[in-house]
Amino acid sequence: MRHSNLLGIMCTAAALTGLAGCAGKIRYPSHYTFNVPAPLPGSAEPKPVLGSVAVRQFRAPSFLRGGPIVYRRSPVQLDVYDYHRWAVDPRSAVTAAVVQNIQKRGFFQSVQLFDGRGTSDYLVTGTLDHLEEVDKGRDVFIEVGLSAQLKNLKTSEVLWIDSSSETSKVGNRTVPSIVAEMSQAAENAVEHLVCSMQNRVASSSASIERRQPSSSETSD
Repeated sequence: MRHSNLLGIMCTAAALTGLAGCAGKIRYPSHYTFNVPAPLPGSAEPKPVLGSVAVRQFRAPSFLRGGPIVYRRSPVQLDVYDYHRWAVDPRSAVTAAVVQNIQKRGFFQSVQLFDGRGTSDYLVTGTLDHLEEVDKGRDVFIEVGLSAQLKNLKTSEVLWIDSSSETSKVGNRTVPSIVAEMSQAAENAVEHLVCSMQNRVASSSASIERRQPSSSETSD
């Protein structure tokens, strides 16, 4: 009986030691912040062309909303890093960057995040289409893709629609370097997208002004 009790104690101690060894090897995920740099202030504030605009939070495919950072082994194969995750939903960072960029350019009288009340004159909606590492042999690239549209809420007319993408090679194959490159590429993609919107708004405004009769014509 004593031998069986001793054997049981030894087995229990061995099991606990094994569990302690496993616990010591637990790996916790690293979290990364997707920081899109704020745009530099313009040299001169342009005169607003349109009224108020709201920007709805950008949508994204489900694989970009799950948390883990995504990498692409081939055009048809997506994988995720098990221990490298986003600290904040990248859609929020992209949306905030779009708001800041529109504010900097000043072609709307006011800019705000969409709160569901529909009090603004115009609405920007968009999608974060790509935000992933792309592996091509020994080389690593990142790809960021955005698409958006501007809608007149009073007439339901879509005034502008466009997309913007950025691809760049990563020199240092570490996750922090990849995240930093993604942030910079996202800044460039947002800049190009909002610039396209501004050009379209300015073109439409100039066209409307040309069609309007002058004061001398209306007085005749």
